[in-house]
Amino acid sequence: MKTVLLIEDDTVLRENTAELLELSNYKVLTASNGRLGVELAKKQIPDIIICDIMMPVMDGYTTLQTLSKQSTTKHIPFIFLSAKTERQDIRKGMNLGADDYITKPFTEDDIVSAIESRLAKVSILEDLKHQNQVAEAAHTEENEIKSLNDLKNFFDDHGKEFKYNEEDIIYYEGDHSNFIYLISYGTVKCFRIDEKGKELVTALYKEDDLFGYTSLNTNAPHKETASAISDTKLLGISLLHFNELLDKNHKVALALIELLTDDLSSAKGLLLQMAYGTVNKKTASTILKFAEKINRKPDDPIKISRNDLASVAGIATETLIRALTEFKKSGIISAEGRNIKILDLNKLKSIT
Repeated sequence: MKTVLLIEDDTVLRENTAELLELSNYKVLTASNGRLGVELAKKQIPDIIICDIMMPVMDGYTTLQTLSKQSTTKHIPFIFLSAKTERQDIRKGMNLGADDYITKPFTEDDIVSAIESRLAKVSILEDLKHQNQVAEAAHTEENEIKSLNDLKNFFDDHGKEFKYNEEDIIYYEGDHSNFIYLISYGTVKCFRIDEKGKELVTALYKEDDLFGYTSLNTNAPHKETASAISDTKLLGISLLHFNELLDKNHKVALALIELLTDDLSSAKGLLLQMAYGTVNKKTASTILKFAEKINRKPDDPIKISRNDLASVAGIATETLIRALTEFKKSGIISAEGRNIKILDLNKLKSIT
């Protein structure tokens, strides 16, 4: 049984909503304001949080920001619940990292479908993460894992600390590469700007990733710009110091070779996906994944936002909508609002 934390200052609405969710087979925890909700979330670690915005003591925005800074709660799906329907209020909540937004008044179907879709997405992403971990374990020998950990531990002990706020530039394309970086926390993107001024993302790096190694022999210019997606802490080793380390420690050199090999494999995988992973294939596969996670009965419609489908499929929302339209015209699915119903399961499977 999944646990829902409901943070709502209106007593009647809180009790009625809690009862509704309990009847839908969820365990429900309740809090009357954000501060109590944060304390309860830290102790109980719910599967999902539904939170009002306008509350005494601590409002919903501050609640989300506080939970996002805690390692035990930052990955819990978070849905705002509020009567505020102006576009800027919705955008503010989503920019802070909320997963969904439900406006009052709402129906039982509205809130239950929103919870189910968010939990389904989390489950799918966890399945993919597990598959990747299994694949990596199958191709990595025990001594190589130790070597890579040794390299990262060296950064922890000897690296120079750099801190960046969200959207800060770490280095520009054309800057000379003086450091190799390990991400202590945060997220970094590397990108280039084409001749039309469009930003083209070339790589994304998360906590515990290494990046910035344009050349290991010279401080050659960077081929791309790097910026922080969120508040980020980096540990940097100078290129000169790093080369000395490689000369004296073959174990570290082997670990770096393994890392570069992984990067090359990832690049090849991306090229294969671009070549053979069609939009229709990605869309069909994602619909089937959500159908498996959400539906209690095979004939039930999927209640899921287009943004969630697109984010799991790895394509733009507009591109996904075009694929759904094509599926509708072919009689494979029906789609209206958040509802998607599979009409021809065999044909949908054949696309994947």
